[in-house]
Amino acid sequence: MENITCNLSTSHVEVEQIRNHIGEAVKIHGIVYKIREMSGFAFVILKTKKALLQCVYSQEFSSFELAALKENMSVVITGEVINDERSRTGIEVRLIDFICLSAPVDETPVVINNKEVAATIDTLLDYRPITLRNAKERAIFQIQAGICRGLRKFLDENGFTEIHSPKIVFSGAEGGANIFKLDYFGREAYLTQSPQFYKRIMVGVFERVYEIAPVFRAEKHDTSRHINEYTSVDFEIGFIESFYEIMQLETRMLSETLDFLRKHYSEEITLLKVDIPTITEIPAVTFNEAKELIASTYKRKITDFEDFEPEEEKLLCDLVKKQTGSDFVFVTHYKALKRPFYAMNTPQNPEVTESFDLLFRGMEITTGGQRIHDYNEQVAKMQSRGMNVEAFNKYLMAHKYGLPPHGGLGIGLERLTAKLIGFQNVRHATMFPRDINRLEP
Repeated sequence: MENITCNLSTSHVEVEQIRNHIGEAVKIHGIVYKIREMSGFAFVILKTKKALLQCVYSQEFSSFELAALKENMSVVITGEVINDERSRTGIEVRLIDFICLSAPVDETPVVINNKEVAATIDTLLDYRPITLRNAKERAIFQIQAGICRGLRKFLDENGFTEIHSPKIVFSGAEGGANIFKLDYFGREAYLTQSPQFYKRIMVGVFERVYEIAPVFRAEKHDTSRHINEYTSVDFEIGFIESFYEIMQLETRMLSETLDFLRKHYSEEITLLKVDIPTITEIPAVTFNEAKELIASTYKRKITDFEDFEPEEEKLLCDLVKKQTGSDFVFVTHYKALKRPFYAMNTPQNPEVTESFDLLFRGMEITTGGQRIHDYNEQVAKMQSRGMNVEAFNKYLMAHKYGLPPHGGLGIGLERLTAKLIGFQNVRHATMFPRDINRLEP
């Protein structure tokens, strides 16, 4: 067999770089994803950082026995790159030699190298450290990472500053009992429900801020749409005249983010058969109008006049899709009693707020609106709710010394990912879910 000298400068190349080395020998690291023995040769699929690379073993050019190679083995392979239009990447690598970096000590409890992991969601999550290695499972979180990249790109290009707020806080931002308590050196503290207080403070510093970070809700729900720790995409902007400016900005942000996915994640989109919607504009309807529209169209009696039932969100999205073709719909002017103390009431009708939710394919993915910026108005609303104003002095400091008119939103990253890909259960789009039953892995 002809000796091939490996050029170390081509070691550990990415698939995109390998195309530039046709006819050359390269070194590539990865994990052996699958071995398919054929007559006289074998296909060895190597899982690299982003792609599955087709390699070929043959005694004609391979210097080792195939039995030495095991699935789930971490390796550095040496191979010759050749054109092969039949493979997904348009190339294949003829295996010459390999170095074992780490060998598996047991068979995997679930098969992870088929097209999909044939298992229940509980099994999928119980064995998450290995099921995530499946090509489709991995593609979910590549798309999720792409969503974050697209969002950051838009926000950075539109004058936003990224911030990092505390996750251990003195009080809940959203109110209610759904808050995790903890002992903070003998003082009572909480895990944050939202970066709300801090991003509003920072509007007085940077004017436009955003954060992509975990938040925590101690909700005892065991449903397909709730988890107790999720990733919130938050932004806040100052000097607004109307909360509609926030809706317009979100429309542009989502439109450009989805375009970013199309451009940079086409392989993952194809693998998962993701239907990426095109956004030009998003229709809007008030909360009261939406309730009446659902009731009249579907002959449903309104039983909750303060909030949506999950089924109503689905029905409204179905109706909007039929009438406008949009997968998204804004619902505005939610009842004041259902919104937090910092939500600005509508001047013409103080029973509702200058707020909105964004529904996407049957589920709420965003909550946002204009906040109260006037100190006296904020204090008065807190007092009307029986809140201890003194306990919020540090938070109110921003209001006391001049806070511009502002507003913002929070997007649930896992919900957005799930509905985009087509999952009914948000856990499929959560890398390591935390819910009332799950604390590991």
